[in-house]
Amino acid sequence: MTDTFLTPEGLTKLRAELENLLKVKRPELSRRLREAIQMGDLSENADYIMAKEDQAFLEGKINELEALLRSAVVIDPEQTGSAPEVVGLGRTVTAQEPGVPVETFILVGAKEADPRQRKISNESPIGKALMGKRVGDTAVAETPAGEIKFKILKIE
Repeated sequence: MTDTFLTPEGLTKLRAELENLLKVKRPELSRRLREAIQMGDLSENADYIMAKEDQAFLEGKINELEALLRSAVVIDPEQTGSAPEVVGLGRTVTAQEPGVPVETFILVGAKEADPRQRKISNESPIGKALMGKRVGDTAVAETPAGEIKFKILKIE
């Protein structure tokens, strides 16, 4: 499996989600299964069938989160030694397209991307275009909607 880049915040969220699945959801599902089994004839027991399907989904999600956490590489620009004047993972970038209001992005790994929170993946067209740029540089992103040009105004 390839590395999964996460901010310290993203790592904490994934660990909390896994803990919830293991300590809350799994025991709840176990109780549901026990109750369904006690009802008798499992071949026609809709509660049992549904609980087994939910169990398969839950275990798959647990396995996925455990694998993500095993391959996690925490990105903290203050500790990675990356130059603060260069756009990289974990950096907050303020940029502007000509004729469009100023936008601020946080560059994160793909698993942590959330465009509504202005967290964009380093693997996205805009993320790729911003990586390695400096204040004053212009980043050109090839998106499905066409070419976008951003002037880098600030890097934090």
